[in-house]
Amino acid sequence: MRKRLWLILAVGVIALAFGVVGMMDRLRFGLLHVGYGTPIPWALWVVFYIYFIGLSAGAFLISSLVYVFGFKQYEAIGRIAVFTALVSLITALLFIWVDLGHMERFTEVFTRPGFHSPLAWIVWLYTAYFFLLVAEAWFLMRRSFARGARQGGLKGGLYRILALGTQEGTPADEARDMRIVRVLGSIGVPLAIAFHGGTGTVFAVTIARAYWYSGLFPLLFLVSALASGGALLTAVAAFIIPNGYQRHRELVISLGRLLLILLLVEVLMEVAEFLVSLYGTAPAHTAPIQEQLFGPNWWIFWMLGLIGAVGLPMLVLVTAGRRSGLAVGLVALLSAICFIGIRWNIVLPGFALPELPGLEYALVEPHLNYLARYTPTIMEWQVSAFAIGIALILFAVGYHLLPLEKEPSTETWQRQEVSR
Repeated sequence: MRKRLWLILAVGVIALAFGVVGMMDRLRFGLLHVGYGTPIPWALWVVFYIYFIGLSAGAFLISSLVYVFGFKQYEAIGRIAVFTALVSLITALLFIWVDLGHMERFTEVFTRPGFHSPLAWIVWLYTAYFFLLVAEAWFLMRRSFARGARQGGLKGGLYRILALGTQEGTPADEARDMRIVRVLGSIGVPLAIAFHGGTGTVFAVTIARAYWYSGLFPLLFLVSALASGGALLTAVAAFIIPNGYQRHRELVISLGRLLLILLLVEVLMEVAEFLVSLYGTAPAHTAPIQEQLFGPNWWIFWMLGLIGAVGLPMLVLVTAGRRSGLAVGLVALLSAICFIGIRWNIVLPGFALPELPGLEYALVEPHLNYLARYTPTIMEWQVSAFAIGIALILFAVGYHLLPLEKEPSTETWQRQEVSR
């Protein structure tokens, strides 16, 4: 395992160890020790849920540029993008699972579905998306599994299992696999748009919360997903692929240009949302915006969102990022991390005002009321660290064991041309 993967693994193990106590608390005491409740029912775990589900959708949609639309310049990250989408999906579902009041009842969406519920629909879409990702990843790598099965050790044994009897095959066989991948990717594109747009719809149909009640919200979710997923894949291409920003300089810079476009669209959508809300004087629209700009957590908007996620990355991408793969990788990593701030400001400002005047005085809970601002408890941070630790460990171990760095250009496209 390379040094950077060891670093990711070490951070993941530390996060997991820190979070074990919080996860045990969650399993034993439920939601007793969280900092949210009736006045604010969605909090930190929902923030991380929409963050990771956005990373998954964004990474998959960018992989479709390779396998569906034939953008050959991104071939080197095709498999990595599909794998990243799978790890991010698992992490997102873990976050929303721990947010359930009764974690054991998650199966009821399948056994007792409510067909009128957007939540039910997106869970079914998540399930279909998960199996599609697994199938696409397998068809992408199964010939590599067959070739690697000849080696000894852990990898050889793992590849023999994962190959499922697949033979090394001929260029024609690999070309046929890629046609299957293209079909799966073509199905996955509307599926990814549907489930992430559906996640935005869960917010957008909440009529009692004017901040979310907008037709723009599902589109904003999609744009943010593409931008954050693009930032993450750019950072992976720069720093996880061996000598990435040197050996694949053109790829990293090309991803940087794509990221710049996505960030510009993100800014355009945010500006439109802010201007429309601030133009009116209805508190239900203006209070959430003012909460972001000038509230106690103002730094999340100004420092994480405006500067870290979009401002500084865009500045670097139009200057040093035009020629330096290292600069592109650094600001992409910064943007991917700071997008958590943008996701926070999607969720929490929506609760800036109570649904009814005076409700803040009538409804009081021991640890939270409308007059106090929500602050995540140590238990919430521990559970979050636990889930993120699992994500980092899955990524590091999976990246080390799986043939994710095989060049698709030599294994697929060129052989497909030969078969024709």
